[in-house]
Amino acid sequence: MNVNIEIDDNSGFCFGVVFAISMAEDILEDEGKLYCLGDIVHNDEEVSRLKAKGLQIIDHEQLKNIKNEKVLIRAHGEPPETYKLALENNIELVDASCPVVLKLQNRVREAYNDHEQILIYGKHGHAEVKGLVGQTNGDAIVIETFDELEKYELPKKLQLFSQTTKRTKNLYKLKSTLEEKGIEVDFNDTLCRQVSNRDLQLPTFVKKFDKVIFVAGLKSSNGKVLFDVCKENNPNTYFVSNKDELKKEWFIENENIGICGATSTPQWQMEEIKETILAL
Repeated sequence: MNVNIEIDDNSGFCFGVVFAISMAEDILEDEGKLYCLGDIVHNDEEVSRLKAKGLQIIDHEQLKNIKNEKVLIRAHGEPPETYKLALENNIELVDASCPVVLKLQNRVREAYNDHEQILIYGKHGHAEVKGLVGQTNGDAIVIETFDELEKYELPKKLQLFSQTTKRTKNLYKLKSTLEEKGIEVDFNDTLCRQVSNRDLQLPTFVKKFDKVIFVAGLKSSNGKVLFDVCKENNPNTYFVSNKDELKKEWFIENENIGICGATSTPQWQMEEIKETILAL
């Protein structure tokens, strides 16, 4: 198909994911085997590539039965219980927790130790959020939507933290909403700037094109957020998780096509999407 295609320079793995995958690949090259606690990245195509090299994905229940092995902690981080179990089972942890997440965990733990009520804005059940709640012995309140505020009798003062990949405007709106309720908010802007800046960069990128293909794994929270940004600024945006989801009828000859993705989308996959479109 004769179309003009440009891949967004700012899309692709964030540095935390690059670090985790690099560590995994080095060990796999040397040893041919490595356990990883949860998907190393929320992208099935990349996980499949690493599984072919010997990566074995395990969950927390399986971790309990593993001893004397090497296990990678992904960029999302883990609660203290995981480190305790590793010591008990003589597990060598390869800690690829993102430095931004580790800094956030420390701040949450310090606030909790100061006997503050912790409110975390994040996705229920997300690995990063579980790691944060773990710093508070499970006492933190987690909300995913503003409506959930009505479920709690909140104190007059609290500490507000956020999952690192939430949208900037929504976090600041939450702060204002709490203050309008008369709550004193000790506010911690803990967003990852590499991610939140994409929130600002993407509108300029997607407006340049007739069509936009957004590439991300179905499990990627960041992918859902950034896809919404693209769709808001260019209604002709399509979400795909792999090349097989592309449809020829989406495209017209000589159109300008933009390709972008989440912080969990590998560069090679966006290149693969480009080549597939050209071959349609």
